[in-house]
Amino acid sequence: MFALRRFIVFNRLGIAVVMLALGFLLGFKVTWWLGWLPMLIAVLMVVAHFMVGPVTIMQRYIEEGDVEGAQKILKKVKYPNLLYKPIRSAYYMLKANFSTMGEDLDAAEAELRKGLEAGSADKDFQGTALLQLGSIAYRKGNMKEAYEHLRKAVQSGLPDADSNATAYLQLASICLQRRDFKGSKFYYGKAKAAKPKNEQIVEQLNEMKKYMSRIPG
Repeated sequence: MFALRRFIVFNRLGIAVVMLALGFLLGFKVTWWLGWLPMLIAVLMVVAHFMVGPVTIMQRYIEEGDVEGAQKILKKVKYPNLLYKPIRSAYYMLKANFSTMGEDLDAAEAELRKGLEAGSADKDFQGTALLQLGSIAYRKGNMKEAYEHLRKAVQSGLPDADSNATAYLQLASICLQRRDFKGSKFYYGKAKAAKPKNEQIVEQLNEMKKYMSRIPG
């Protein structure tokens, strides 16, 4: 089933040409009452090619851990500005994730900003994009920008406990660097209350606890 879906997604324009030709053939040889249907399918195929693209089949590749295959699919999108807004946001988010994996933080940051500029109404997307922008700024050493993005991320809403804990831990760390002990305790408490499940985040939480115990007052 997936193979058929992939074939259709990768060959929408070719299918549109065939359907258009079939529509004209039926219209001239039989009746236009039959010819309009393949023509409609042709129009829908063209619209889907430019407004949806191949992004909808990305999930399968990601679940199978086929990063190279997923990146090849992203490269097939030639006109990302024509994508439907939620699809465009997902496209730039995926590109940003791959850029982050390749340690190209500047490219990841630019792609995340484009995703936000697409104007997706999905609050989880906005929060996640802001969290990633905050994390990138943190890694670059730009603590002021990191703090602003991370605060906006938790205000926008994040999709799960691990994301919330990550944002609050980074906020607590920034406050520690500023010697804002009250703020660091506040954000540490928020991170702990999020009850993350990811082992790495839990380990970071336990490590932060050691610092919290040394804070006066």
